[in-house]
Amino acid sequence: MNKQTYYALTSIIFGVLAVLHAARLYYGWPANIGGFDIPVWISWFALAIAGYLSMRGWMFVQHKGR
Repeated sequence: MNKQTYYALTSIIFGVLAVLHAARLYYGWPANIGGFDIPVWISWFALAIAGYLSMRGWMFVQHKGR
């Protein structure tokens, strides 16, 4: 797998994660891991990070294509 394919694939994965966190925030879905309730503010943080990483990955793929 070359570098451009890797960045495209990880960008898609981070994009899906960002959409899922946005859906959790919009629909108010509960989340817990091992009996521990995950606060909503963590989804805001995760949405920002996953969205940023997805955007940067696509920017890298687009830049290398030129």
